[in-house]
Amino acid sequence: MSQILKEVLSANQAYATNFGEKGNLPLPPDRHFAILTCMDARLDPAKYAGLAEGDAHVIRNAGGRASDDAIRSLVISYKLLGTREWFVIHHSDCGMQLFTDEIIRGLLNNSLETAIVDENGWRDVGKGPGSPEGEYIDWLTFKNLEQSVYEDVKRIRNHPLVPAAIPIYGFIYDVKTGQLIEVSKATEVGQAKVSVTT
Repeated sequence: MSQILKEVLSANQAYATNFGEKGNLPLPPDRHFAILTCMDARLDPAKYAGLAEGDAHVIRNAGGRASDDAIRSLVISYKLLGTREWFVIHHSDCGMQLFTDEIIRGLLNNSLETAIVDENGWRDVGKGPGSPEGEYIDWLTFKNLEQSVYEDVKRIRNHPLVPAAIPIYGFIYDVKTGQLIEVSKATEVGQAKVSVTT
């Protein structure tokens, strides 16, 4: 058994010992909102958004991008579990800005082992073989942080399965200060557009 596995199981045992009434939490999130954010280990949505278990849905992926799978989760979040507001939160110093789709495709084609980055850029230090399957994935890398938030909010807002009544807010989490900084043009494009029928 690896040291990491031991640590996780030990921590879980301590957590379960004091689980208490959390086993009675309802399935729908109590505060009726969802967050789409990055998987970066420096981000703790429970802390930066003041969440406890049962409060909100948190959907995470590399970059916090509005991928098809993230939108699938958001649609389930409102359609079956009643969320009414959504946050798209990217962050400063994001690793998704450090490479391009072409770079990761090339690295994967050479080797499946972990690559390194230095003053000369990304390179493989492991042995092959790699796989060409990376060519078929949209890695959703980006260069401009504010623009990526805007594009993701806009994509979600315009998705045919997303109701116009759900407001979608765009933010950047600053990894140096812990602050959420609004991307106003993203929040503007994400405004709820409730149509009135007569």
